[in-house]
Order: sequence, then structure tokens, then C-alpha cells
Amino acid sequence: MNENKDFKPFVPADKTMPEFTVTSILLGVLLAVVFGGANAYLGLRVGMTVSASIPAAVISMGIIRVILKKDSILENNMVQTIGSAGESVAAGAIFTLPALFLWADEWKTAAPSLIEIAIIAFIGGALGILFMVPLRKALIVQEHGTLPYPEGKACAEVLVAGEEGGAKASTVFAGLGISAAYKFIADGLKVFPSEVHYEIPAYKGSGIGMDVLPALLGVGYICGPKISSYLFCGGILGWFVLMPLMVLFGGNITLFPADVSVAELYATKGSMGIWSNYIKYIGAGAVACGGVISLIKSLPLIITTFRDALKGFGKGVKSDERTNQDLDIKFILGGILLLILAIWIVPVIPINLFGAFLIVIFGFFFATVSSRMVGLVGSSNNPVSGMTIATLLVSSLALKATGMVGQAGMTAAIAIGGVICIVAAIAGDTSQDLKTGYILGATPKRQQIGELIGVFAASIAIGGVLYLLNSAWGYGSTELPAPQATLMKMIVEGVMGGNLPWTLVGIGAFIAIVVEILGIPVLPFAIGLYLPIHLSTPMMVGGIVKWFIEKKKGMDEKKKKDISENGVLYCSGLIAGEGLVGILLAILAIIPVSEKEAVGDVLGGFLPNLLPALADSNIGNIIGLAAFALLTFSLWKFCFRKNKKLDK
Repeated sequence: MNENKDFKPFVPADKTMPEFTVTSILLGVLLAVVFGGANAYLGLRVGMTVSASIPAAVISMGIIRVILKKDSILENNMVQTIGSAGESVAAGAIFTLPALFLWADEWKTAAPSLIEIAIIAFIGGALGILFMVPLRKALIVQEHGTLPYPEGKACAEVLVAGEEGGAKASTVFAGLGISAAYKFIADGLKVFPSEVHYEIPAYKGSGIGMDVLPALLGVGYICGPKISSYLFCGGILGWFVLMPLMVLFGGNITLFPADVSVAELYATKGSMGIWSNYIKYIGAGAVACGGVISLIKSLPLIITTFRDALKGFGKGVKSDERTNQDLDIKFILGGILLLILAIWIVPVIPINLFGAFLIVIFGFFFATVSSRMVGLVGSSNNPVSGMTIATLLVSSLALKATGMVGQAGMTAAIAIGGVICIVAAIAGDTSQDLKTGYILGATPKRQQIGELIGVFAASIAIGGVLYLLNSAWGYGSTELPAPQATLMKMIVEGVMGGNLPWTLVGIGAFIAIVVEILGIPVLPFAIGLYLPIHLSTPMMVGGIVKWFIEKKKGMDEKKKKDISENGVLYCSGLIAGEGLVGILLAILAIIPVSEKEAVGDVLGGFLPNLLPALADSNIGNIIGLAAFALLTFSLWKFCFRKNKKLDK
């Protein structure tokens, strides 16, 4: 159902408020650099980053509203728009570019220069924004009410709650405080593990677990039971069907990319070993195929969107309505052309004309898919690395077919993958930020300029961060395993060496086709197959809470809607609280107190050393599950929180 005809933004189109100000730009740039650096470390440590939109919005409210005594929701929105770009640039860069450092050590050659990293990051980020802008009306406006945009909506709720104050604000900040304390106790003090996992010996190859974290519970509630169940079903297929089959029939067979037999892999690393070596490839094939299917289904809408945008090309046609103004189409097309030429011409970027052509094709494709995908599952669960895997598979094969192999071919493939990874990450972030702006009544054109500023600032900083972290610990070490970049490196080497497991990738693609034929939304299902089940399980719990509320009898629709809205506000706080503390812990992890330890290491080892029982995995898992159960109960209670609105 399309609801945009009746939609009214928080700030009307005919009202002008401070938005693109010196304060919002400077604060946004500062947060872009800070979030970019912190998330770079976090991603290199655990292979995932945290969304910075809501944390940036909360920090902005604290500084602009509380400290500076200014009252402008659109100014706060501009800060989060610029600030969140840093996290997205970091995600794209750390998933790919560390592979160049690893090869430099292996080949005894120079690592990529700061200028090379900055240019690759900026070109990828700017292309992601420019590719996404013409899709705004199709995805943000025309599909308002269809695509949930969980984090974009949550960010808008946080900003509105801060503006309106009262019961809404107290619900959001209650969630924020509970989530922040929970995250700090789990990942800061290490009282219990944030990931609970159980092997199922009677059903060899399978396992079950969950990340007992507040943000995932909140995202699951905001997404609702349907999307959460699609994600969870993908995880069930991987962990309870495919993995047990591999262990049952694999036996003593050694399948690449593992260097030991399936039986030995399972015996030594359990179900996680089977997932990390095989299911990720199947999931990547499913995500890539799902992206193709999604693009084909979206082509009529995409064509209409571009046709409408091109109608005004060269005629100077502009919308008089502030909330409907985008960057000029001439600027967008000209910018894309200049950036592609720069990729080919600038000598420090190891990409030729053919590589630039691949970037145009993959860039537009994955920018479209990513922009729509965040509307389904949010930026935090946007499988950018899966899109990058698909890019590396095809680009490596294409480069190999043209005779570009060896060091030059592998370096070019990773550079192409790096640009596309950043394109996809920034396109998704831009889509989410524009959704927040649409709800609030921001000026899209100013937001788009803000995104470009954030990308520029983060691109300059990210090279220094990558060099600093590599100098401190080295990529591939225990402190910085760089799991995503290591996987990308292996894929390129596998294609160039001719030993990539195409069968696994093909299995994933055909699973996606079957799912689409059955009428199940393929992208959320494929994402669930690609991601570990530990992420989709807590989202399913959040979806179940929402389902119980939707099915609860004895309430009129208005009261049910108000209760559901209370849950969205509380979950917005849960997402914000975890994001803020996640950034804080990432910063603490890089502040040294000795040659071997950082502040975060000392902090995390204090209680487990004082109380050795906390280090026991079984006790930790029980505590973690109990804590998550209490967190889920708090969500239920806050949904039914008594306030004047509900009592009417």
C-alpha cells in the first residue's frame, strides 16, 4: 500500500529552518572522522561495523540542543547525515583495501599510498551518492509505507522525540540508557559473551546461537515479523539443512577453501568452521542472484525514475517545493563521468579503462540494490561484503580473460572491489539518510551535498587510520584478523588460480531462484543465508514481540497502533545506545596503556579475572540468555507503558 499521498513531514515544506549551517557542517565532519576511524578498527577486529546515523543524531542533539541552546531538528539531521558517511566509507575500505597491505608483505612491495587510498575512497563514496540520488523519488517517496527503512525511521523517531520531549523522549532515552548499560556490561566489562552459541551433537553439522545484543532485537521489532522470519528462514536453511548435509556426505573429502577434510574441519572448529568455509560462498551466490532478480523486477520503476529525471535535462526545470529538490541532473551525470575518467587516468589507481567500465556497471547495479536493501533490513544488516564478493568474482574472471593476471590483475581486482564496496555502502547510507530527511521534512539537495562533504572528510582520514592500525598490529594478526579483507584476498587468488568453489556459489544462486519462484522475497532470505544465524535469531525474537502485539485481542486499532509506536520509540533507543557504546569501546580499544594492552583490554579483563566463573563459557551463555530475556521483557513492558496518549 502506498501511503505517500497522505504523508506530511514533521517540518512542512513551506517552513524554513536552520539546516545547512557552519555548526552542522563542522560537527558532522568531526563525527564522520571519529566514526570512520572507530568503525575501521571495529570492522577489522570482528568483521562488522555499527551504523552511525542514530549515534550521530543523539550526539548532535546533545551538543546543539543542550550545550549550544539551539533548537533545530533539521540541523541535527544534517549532522547525522554528514557524520554517518564516515562509517560507510570505513566499512567499504576495511572490507577490501587491507588485502593490498597483506599482498605488499607477501610480495615485498610498497603498500598503497595515502593518496591512493583517499582517492579510491572518495571516488567510491561520491559515485555511491550520485548513483543513488536519481532513485530517491522511486524508493523514498513512491514506496513510502512499503519499504520499512527500520534504521532511517528509528533515526527520525529519535530526532522527533528529542524535539517534542515528553513521553516520547523519555521512551527513546530509556531505551538508549538501558541499551548503553547492557552493551557496556556485555562487551566492555565482559560479564557475559555478546554471542551465545551451542553445538547440537545429535544433529552433526548444525548449531544454534544468537548475538544477545539490544540493536538486533530493536531492528527485528522495527522490521516486523514477516521480514524477520524471511531472514531467519535463510539461516535455518544454512544451519539446519545445508551444513548437516555437508558433514553427513563430506566425510574425508577436502573442499576448497578449507585445507582439511570436512570431517576434520567439523571436529576441530564445529559448525562455525563449516559455515565460514562453505555457507558464506553459498550465501554470496544467493545474495548476488537475489540482487540480479531484484534489479530485473525494479527495472520498470528505475527506468521511470530516470526518465522523469532526464525530462528536465538542459531545461533548467526545478521544483519550487523545498522538500522535493535534488542535485541537478547535469551535475550528477557530469560528476559520474568525471569520476570514471579519474579512475582511468589518475596514475596512482591501478585500474585501466576496462576496469573503469566494470565499475560503472557494478556501481550502478549494487547502488540500486543496496539503496533498496537498507529499506528492508537497515544499514547494519546490509550485506555489502556479499555484493563485493560478487563483484570480485566477475571482475577477477573478466580481468583474467583479458590477460591481466598476476600481481597487476589481483591488485586491480581488489581496487575495483574496493570502489564498489564503498559505492554500495554509501548508496545504502544515503538512501537511509534521505528517508530520515523525508520523514522530518529536510531539503534533499542539502542532504546530498552534506553526504559529499562527509565522504570527502572520511576519505582523507581513512588512509591514516589504515596505516596506523597496520603499523600497530598488522593485518591478519590476532588483534586485527581483518576477516572480510582476508576473504576478499582469498577469492581473488582463487579466481586467478582457477580453484574457486563455483559449485557453492552456483548452489546459492539456484536456491535464490527457487525462493523467488515460491513467491518469497528473495533478498531478505538470501541475506539470512549469508549472515550467521546468530544475527537473524535475535531479530526473529524482536519480530515475534511485534507479532504478539499485532495479534493481541481486546484492543481497538488506534490503541494497538499507539502501543506499537511505543515499541518503535523504545527500539530506536536500543539501536542508538548500542551504537554509541560500540563506538566508545572501539575508541578505548586503540588507546594503549602498555605495549601489549589497550584500555579496552584492561577494562574487559577486570571482572573475569576477579570472578573466574565468568570466564566459563556455559555460565557466560546462561547469563547472556538471561540478560537477553530481561531485555526482551523490557521491550514488552515499554510497549504497554502507561502514558496520557494510551489512556485516552
